[in-house]
Amino acid sequence: MGETILMDKKKYGYVFNIQHYSVHDGPGIRTIVFLKGCPLKCQWCSNPESQLSHPELGYNPNKCIGISKCLRCAEACVYGAVKQDSEENDKIAIDRELCEECMACTKACPSKALEVFGKQTSIDEIIQAVEKDSAFYARSGGGLTFSGGEPLMQADFITEVLKVARRRRINATIETCGYAEWSQFSKVCQHLNSLIMDIKCMDDEKHKKFTNASNELILENFKKLVVEFPNLPILIRTPVIPGFNDTKEDIQAIVDFIKGHSNVRYELLPYHRLGQQKYNYLGKKYPLEGVKLDDELFNRLKVIADSLK
Repeated sequence: MGETILMDKKKYGYVFNIQHYSVHDGPGIRTIVFLKGCPLKCQWCSNPESQLSHPELGYNPNKCIGISKCLRCAEACVYGAVKQDSEENDKIAIDRELCEECMACTKACPSKALEVFGKQTSIDEIIQAVEKDSAFYARSGGGLTFSGGEPLMQADFITEVLKVARRRRINATIETCGYAEWSQFSKVCQHLNSLIMDIKCMDDEKHKKFTNASNELILENFKKLVVEFPNLPILIRTPVIPGFNDTKEDIQAIVDFIKGHSNVRYELLPYHRLGQQKYNYLGKKYPLEGVKLDDELFNRLKVIADSLK
């Protein structure tokens, strides 16, 4: 699928977005670097373009000029994967079975309706992007946040970036699902100023159903974290998902598991559908179509979570 790029995993990583001026993912004003690859397949994932570890082809029909006016993408595709959507619809459709993700169509597309999610990025490129916002860090206590995807899937790369960030006195944190080998996890933690980690559900069967993975490794990693890094500020987050972890028993179980550590805080995040459109761009179906979180229920659960403070 696509071209295989051999790269030094300590010098380069796959990044699909760099977001500036965030205030929700670490202290102060942050620059968030979103990395490709995730071991989980959460049904509510708002960044579906992050799940695979390699670059992916995305198509936004709202930007498409129309196949009757522009055939450049179809002409560029040697695999015959770009076709007319239907006789009634002048937009294109991508046959994902035929597509080899060579990305020739993205280079031919004049309106940028076709784009690549994921780019090989160097340490220097990330540091340069982050340091553009250095004036905001000094005033707000902000810095660099690695997110994804799952940053620990590129642990070698982000460790090298974090080493440079520390030398440049850039505050650094990561957002992690916690699903990683401890050797990789602990290696990264040595270079962090803080850590944001999800604990989604204590019920392993439900965790498997909604994320396609067990929670055992995640919970074991939390236990090791608080022992080996007792001075590292840790924010545990739980996205509240209807039908998955939206009962008082679910939230109380997490509170009981993480309590008793002075460096650990807890926060609930309400379910949202902000990334739903991106599933269409990738030719995928959104798994939680029609699901809605009850605001009053969330507020009641938040009272339980706030009891940890």
